[in-house]
Amino acid sequence: MLGHRALNMEDYLVIVKRRWWIVVIPAVLFFVLGVVATLYIPARYVSQSSVQIDQQKVSNELVRPVVTEDLSSRLASIEQQIESRSSILPIVEKFNLYSTQHLSMDDRIDRARDNIEIAALSAGFAHSSGVPGFTISFTANDPHTAQMVCAEITSLFIAANLRTQSDATGGTTDFLKDQLDNAKHTLDDQDAKKADFERKYFGMRPEDEANNVNILSSLNTQLDASTQALNRMEQDKSYMETMLAQQSAAGPTSASPQTQEQQLQDLLAQQTNLTSHYTASYPGVIEINRKIADLRKKMAQSPTVPGGPASTTVGGNDSVAVQDLRARIRSADLGIQEKRTEQAQLNKQIRDYQSRIQSTPQVEEQFKELTRDAQTSQALYDSLLDKLNQAQMATALENRQEGETFSMLDAANLPDNPTFPKRRVFAAGGFAAGFGLGLLLVAFLEFRDTALRTERDVWAFTKLPTLAVIAWSGDVAAGPSGKPSRLKRIFSRKSPTAPLSDAPR
Repeated sequence: MLGHRALNMEDYLVIVKRRWWIVVIPAVLFFVLGVVATLYIPARYVSQSSVQIDQQKVSNELVRPVVTEDLSSRLASIEQQIESRSSILPIVEKFNLYSTQHLSMDDRIDRARDNIEIAALSAGFAHSSGVPGFTISFTANDPHTAQMVCAEITSLFIAANLRTQSDATGGTTDFLKDQLDNAKHTLDDQDAKKADFERKYFGMRPEDEANNVNILSSLNTQLDASTQALNRMEQDKSYMETMLAQQSAAGPTSASPQTQEQQLQDLLAQQTNLTSHYTASYPGVIEINRKIADLRKKMAQSPTVPGGPASTTVGGNDSVAVQDLRARIRSADLGIQEKRTEQAQLNKQIRDYQSRIQSTPQVEEQFKELTRDAQTSQALYDSLLDKLNQAQMATALENRQEGETFSMLDAANLPDNPTFPKRRVFAAGGFAAGFGLGLLLVAFLEFRDTALRTERDVWAFTKLPTLAVIAWSGDVAAGPSGKPSRLKRIFSRKSPTAPLSDAPR
């Protein structure tokens, strides 16, 4: 058949009738080869286990978990740990994996690592960690080996998660403890500095300024009142001294021993009063000491008259009025001294409070800086303390295994049938390959075949209409001369291939 023209269904049926054996033989042959191949290819068994991710049993609002890393990232990290050489090597040695394949230990470890597969489980409900669990698969040439290795890897995953959680909570707790101790030391130093500052600048802080102003105003008022009282007392003393001078001028010129004794007592009283408030270097104390010494010297030089008659006046030669004036003057001196002492104290207090008020801005700036540092240290300490409490509670949850844990959902199964090779798959694949190869061979042969078998073949070859079709009836007899007949020669020139086989119409 001419393979360069369009074919219809009738042409295809003719091809199938003529060349069906070319398709059937490769299909059957490849089918048998596929079945036989499954007998010689090493079988591979897959054991699989399922691990469920159990959420924290206590509400996250009560105890915040320490490990906040995304579960997918944490699974990837654990997978890297499990697939490390230090983890795979004991498994390879324990189960003697790939010992018959004459591989180096590194190649055996790589082969075992390639046969481990981790896949996340899908779920139709929301899950805070992203996935409800995952599966672990291991492929081996023996079903029991696949099961044992899968169970071993699953145990490693669960143990690695517990260790990761424990290390994270324990490390976080230890770190927070160290930071809390440092923060406490810093806070204690800040508190000590603040206490020293308050002792050093007592009454100079900004909140004391209004009170200092009020106290200063009160002290100024007291000083004014004391000054006025002192002026009045000095005026009274001057008046009494004037009266005493007049009385003394009118009386006897010499003082009696009784008068001198009385004066000495007055001076001693003044000395006692002054020394109770001032030191020995105070001018008033020096002056009173000098007067006492002069009076005692004068009394020692004055002659005494023993056995003399008693005086008829009170106080010897002084009159009662003079003695009264002297007593009032002594009292005035004591009052003046007290007022002056009071003025000195008031002036000292006024200077003190004025200094406090003037130092308030500088003290306020230092106090603000010290307070700011103390507040920062306190806030850091409180924050670390809260985090430490949360970490300790999370650690307690992990120790009681009430946090997020991995639990076995399905243990590693013992595979019944190998996952590779699949006999049905190989047989079907062999049949499909043979069938396809047969179709390709038929198509190639038909493409190469240029025989004219139908009117459509004649038209496709000559582009001329067909006048008549002679059915094939075997070889045509030769003529008398031994040559083929004219009709056979004509068809031989037109088509050197086999003659038409269709019946005449």
